[in-house]
Amino acid sequence: MVVGLLIGLLVGAGAVWLVLRARLVAADVALRSERELSARFDALAADALRKNNETFLELASGRLGQKEQAVEQLVRPLQDLLGKMADHAESLERSRRQDYGALSRSVRDLATTSERWRSETASLATALRSSEVRGAWGQMQLRNAVETAGMLAYCDFEEEVHTSSDGRSYRPDMVVRLPGGRRVIVDAKTPIRALLDALNAPDSQRDALIADYARHVREHVKQLSAKSYWQQFDDTPDFVVMFLPGEGFYRTAIEADPSLLEAGGKERVVLASPMILISMLRTIAAVWNEEKVAESARVVNELGTQLYERLTTMTEHFVSLGKRLDGAVQDYNKTVGSFERRVLPQARKLAEHGVRPKKPLPEELTAVEHATQPPQTLELPKRNETPALPVAVIDDAA
Repeated sequence: MVVGLLIGLLVGAGAVWLVLRARLVAADVALRSERELSARFDALAADALRKNNETFLELASGRLGQKEQAVEQLVRPLQDLLGKMADHAESLERSRRQDYGALSRSVRDLATTSERWRSETASLATALRSSEVRGAWGQMQLRNAVETAGMLAYCDFEEEVHTSSDGRSYRPDMVVRLPGGRRVIVDAKTPIRALLDALNAPDSQRDALIADYARHVREHVKQLSAKSYWQQFDDTPDFVVMFLPGEGFYRTAIEADPSLLEAGGKERVVLASPMILISMLRTIAAVWNEEKVAESARVVNELGTQLYERLTTMTEHFVSLGKRLDGAVQDYNKTVGSFERRVLPQARKLAEHGVRPKKPLPEELTAVEHATQPPQTLELPKRNETPALPVAVIDDAA
């Protein structure tokens, strides 16, 4: 009986040991499986998160690189255009300083030239008795007047201009070019033989010789009018300038024949002394300067128009860039939302069933807020308005 009891106890103990051993083995297998599953899940979660981040970074990097290159291509022409405008403005300023300096020098030269002309009159009296010398001297004085006025660049002399009428060839001494293609004809006349005789004549004969000189001037006025230069040249005023190459010549003729100016007006001939011609040429030079300023203003206007149009295009690209950046942020937020809705809940359920990962899952992934704010103004002013360039404000914290 006792032996049977002992045998029963031994059998029961063996059975219990076998059951406990089987459970212990099962528990060890379950523990190892749980550890392998936890490690595998950690690896899968980390790999999914890494791939997601790499995909987003590659996408964002590619888009931002393209936008950066596009912005650089837009800005480079603007930089070049602004450089051209700065160079043009600097050129205008240099030209202005040179013009003012030239004007001051011209005023001083004018006083010096007038004194030189008065002193030369006496020394040339003998030489000017020859008609050929008188003609050459008159043309030389005409060129001197043009140089004093700074108008050589806009005057063509007789060797460059000629015309013909009624079978005869005419060569005006000088043609002054005006803006707009118009021209003024100038002829130098030196009918001063009688005046030179009067310088050495006795008082009883001087008045008659001076009157004879005035009569010769009137005859030259009629001869010059008969050439009708205003009909031979297009875009020419209906008058011609008759240049007397000396202030004394002009003054003496007018004093001897006060009606000479009126007679010249009827014949469409304007009598001009050196001072009168220089004043006339300086007026024309001022018109040319205004033409240059107007041309420069047109150039600046064209550059400004180009700059305005390029700024308009650049503004449109900035707006488009902002929209594309917002789209990239929205795609990222959608990816994060999908990850939180579809992946993280499954992972959390594993944890509820006994999975114990080495690192806890994050509570949530933070979505990125919108990177851009709406522009303060999306429209450039009209061309006739004062420009107020639009400014797209970028959130520095994004």
